Amino acid sequence: MHSHHRIDWEDLRFVLAVAEANSLAAAARALGVNHTTVLRRVGSFEQKLGVRLFDRLPSGYMLTAGGEELLAVARQMAETVTELERRLTGQDLRLEGSLRITTTDTLMASILPSILADFRQRHPGVLLEVSTSNALANLSHRDADVAIRPAVDSPDALVGRRIAKVAFAVYAAPSYLDVRELTADTLDIAGEHWIGLGDALASTSVARWMRTTLVAPAVLRCDSLVTAREAAKAGIGLAALPCYLGDTTPGLIRIGAPVADMTRELWLLTHEDLRRTARVSAFTEFVGQALAKHRPLLEGNKPST
Repeated sequence: MHSHHRIDWEDLRFVLAVAEANSLAAAARALGVNHTTVLRRVGSFEQKLGVRLFDRLPSGYMLTAGGEELLAVARQMAETVTELERRLTGQDLRLEGSLRITTTDTLMASILPSILADFRQRHPGVLLEVSTSNALANLSHRDADVAIRPAVDSPDALVGRRIAKVAFAVYAAPSYLDVRELTADTLDIAGEHWIGLGDALASTSVARWMRTTLVAPAVLRCDSLVTAREAAKAGIGLAALPCYLGDTTPGLIRIGAPVADMTRELWLLTHEDLRRTARVSAFTEFVGQALAKHRPLLEGNKPST
């Protein structure tokens, strides 16, 4: 006696094919195998279950009563599995579910929102969850699925691509220059009033450059470059900003050329295990191409408008 009958799904496919076709040869053709394979699979299936499924008649393979019963269930299973596969692949094509993105507030205050809007139009089923904490979210621990951020190089265990260099430059409001009775050319950058960065940004290339370059202490400190931009717009002092933020902000003038020491690289990163999931690969592909179109702006080559 068999203690329990484990049904082998692969064997069942062969049995179904024979039942549909009533003949070994036709089933073999439908499955793209030779007929001895079909014979062997059907035989082993019958043996495992201890049931005869087919009467082997001169006219072909006819189902026994037990066979009919098993096949009715098997057909339901087959339909369920096909439907499940269809739903899964369909969902993958439709791209549903949430996608967690970690990026910087400066990218969200400049070029990223319109890119996300275009992606959403294409894939309305995907819920984008955007986090802009300046701490590098830990992709290895799956705090996020995709990171879009300036970095010095790609962190280990993450896969991704370098989109462009990120240029930084110094910006001021016209009102600041007027009050100081200066023009962009007569400005002595090191000695001016500056908007400094707080501890959260102390390790960034911007903060490092400011520590080595500036003479006087900052007149205002803040923990976000978007905040620094707002303070600069109000004429409080000069701010060092990524060109993609400064050049797209009405009410700021770029002072001088981008500063080489502040240059970073923009990376689009995801975790090794995730890069093949449909929504992650669709997103990284789309965003990578869209960001690449902004390369002149990112690299500081777009004239300020």
